[in-house]
Amino acid sequence: MKLGTFLVLFGDKPLEEALDTVQQAGLEAVEIGTGGYPGNAHCNPAELLADQAKLEAFQQAIDFRGLTISALSCHGNPLHPNRDIANKHHQQFEQTVQLAEKLGVDTVVTFSGCPGESAYSKYPVWVTAAWPEDHPEILAWQWRERVLPYWKEQNNFLAKHGVRVAIEPHPGFVVYNNETALKLRRECGDQIGVNFDPSHLYWQQMDPVVSIKELGREQALFHFHAKDTAIDKQNTEANGVLDTKPYTDELNRSWIFRTVGFGHGIEEWKRIISALQLAGYEGAVSIEHEDSLMSVEEGFQKAVALLQEALIKEKVGEVWWA
Repeated sequence: MKLGTFLVLFGDKPLEEALDTVQQAGLEAVEIGTGGYPGNAHCNPAELLADQAKLEAFQQAIDFRGLTISALSCHGNPLHPNRDIANKHHQQFEQTVQLAEKLGVDTVVTFSGCPGESAYSKYPVWVTAAWPEDHPEILAWQWRERVLPYWKEQNNFLAKHGVRVAIEPHPGFVVYNNETALKLRRECGDQIGVNFDPSHLYWQQMDPVVSIKELGREQALFHFHAKDTAIDKQNTEANGVLDTKPYTDELNRSWIFRTVGFGHGIEEWKRIISALQLAGYEGAVSIEHEDSLMSVEEGFQKAVALLQEALIKEKVGEVWWA
């Protein structure tokens, strides 16, 4: 496994300066945003696909620093009921896949998307309960009419270009856990797998190690995000984890995203790294930062330090069993 980062952390810096920051921290890989919600500050696929010189300069900037690209990421909602949004995110996905093929990058990261409740919807609708009875009817319509047709077509498109997609399970989208991710893979094809982010599982009160092992058995673990979640015990016991308060209301939320090690300690992260090893994962551990209590630089450096220690233990064969 290589230690890397999601370069959108440093979206306020020019590409070469951002790459220098990664190299100086001793990392080996970068995941680069190409559109969707993360934006494309460092990589505009439409421009690079249209200009060979720009494409070569982009690749050289990464190669010169001894880095590799772990994935191109365009997290979006191509199933959005607003056709303008859906078409924009779909186009960015297609261009990202085409760019990945040209760069020799085998993995593109995105979300599954979430449709509305019918052909007449204005906003996405995420079903979270089996009752009232219209909830399962909505869910069945979403998968039958929107989710499966779209991703079956994309699986064929991905196979044509020799690229795979790592869907990131996230509440609010139709794929939010292993069950829904593996359903999508089994129904639509093997070019579809998972970008695993433990923070989204902690939020739902799940054990990432259990999920990693299952995905490993299914050969569906394609990419990995290193991000943590801190659970506020008192707020969770009072209100549960379905928390819609703003992320800036940290004091009153049931949970918040944290830098690696500030939701769960190093022993837990050793368990996760060991589970990745046991599952046969050989890709990047890509640091992501969404910690509202820490600056990007502080959070990045603390995550690097903890993960370097955990990865050293893994390399010397010290396995931390669940």
